[in-house]
Amino acid sequence: MGVTTTVPASIDIPGLKLLRRGKVRDVYDLGENLLMVASDRLSAFDVVLPTPIPDKGRILTKAALFWFSLTRDLVENHLVASEFDPIQAALPKGVRLDRAWFDGRMMLVKKAERVDAECVARAYLAGSGWKQYRETGVVGGHRLPPGLREADKLPQPIFTPATKADEGHDENITRERLAELVGADLAKDLERLTLKIFDRASSLLEKRGLLLADTKFEFGFINDRLCLIDELLTPDSSRIWEASAWKPGETPDGFDKQYVRDWLERAGWNKRPPAPALPAEVVEGALSRYRNFLKKVTS
Repeated sequence: MGVTTTVPASIDIPGLKLLRRGKVRDVYDLGENLLMVASDRLSAFDVVLPTPIPDKGRILTKAALFWFSLTRDLVENHLVASEFDPIQAALPKGVRLDRAWFDGRMMLVKKAERVDAECVARAYLAGSGWKQYRETGVVGGHRLPPGLREADKLPQPIFTPATKADEGHDENITRERLAELVGADLAKDLERLTLKIFDRASSLLEKRGLLLADTKFEFGFINDRLCLIDELLTPDSSRIWEASAWKPGETPDGFDKQYVRDWLERAGWNKRPPAPALPAEVVEGALSRYRNFLKKVTS
């Protein structure tokens, strides 16, 4: 069955203070807490595309909730509630949510003092890591063995932080630069936790026939405790491959939004706004990959 692309990308909530509208998530200020709503928007090359992916927000939210639960013994996270009724009860009087739209795509979370860094872990050479390696032989300050090919497995997972940009491109930096930005002790904690979470996720995904090529995490302080925030191990934040499809030197079709990026590249888009609309078959292809990822991981 095909999917329609006439659904809205997001719905505003009258009566709530919109704190920020990200590429995918709308964040509302509730005082002590925040309300995060995952829309059906899709971004590529740091541009929000005009065509939504129906139900994408629910898929992202369910995936993040699964991983928050699975990693909370490693590090605390910001989640307070995700069910519709408790969230509705926490809203100011007179604010009513449309259950049909909002149910399954919301997280009530604690406010955090965000660490302004993307914490990236890589186990395979792909994306910006592959580009950097081709140019310098170094990825995020790690000098890698010569002669590696695209999609090759690295000798061991590496931590490659990046600056956090609300708009535009994140910039890959070294661990030494991260220590200069956030302090040496915090930089060590970020690397340690990133690699521990990555190891646990990789082990689970391998049992399900999937490879976690790379992913990114965000952290923040809640009551002076370092916690996971934002999303976690979703197809938007991670590069995930079918293990049976992986071959050294070839990047396989994955469960992430690389499928859409590849179509945009073939379409000749110059990666500047406005982005072209996605045809129905590309929307269907993206949605099927997101759905398959969720099914394989959580079932």
